[in-house]
Amino acid sequence: MAHFLSSDAYSFEEHPLFKHVTIAKLAGKEQQAPVGISMLELEPGAEIPVHTHDENIDSIYVMSGQAEIYADGKWREVSEGDYCFVPAGQEHGVKNSGDQMLRLFIVHSPPLF
Repeated sequence: MAHFLSSDAYSFEEHPLFKHVTIAKLAGKEQQAPVGISMLELEPGAEIPVHTHDENIDSIYVMSGQAEIYADGKWREVSEGDYCFVPAGQEHGVKNSGDQMLRLFIVHSPPLF
């Protein structure tokens, strides 16, 4: 079954783990989806520390803003339109390196939530 959301049907809430980061959960286990889809917003200077997902891939698309993404053992500058695929078990992290809100479109498979 298809799952549609209009822009007024979801909202951003505080991320349960990271300060100055909000999350809008678009699809996941609740919809019996095989992936978890969300948008994240990071305030300027906010960071999601380097971490790994043992079983989940992480697909990161930069919707707006400037960031640094840690992958393959180093930090790389990214901006609007850039994309990063992180295989399961690989260290990765994100920090907002700009002076505007950073918005990311994230897909996890299997879903985290």
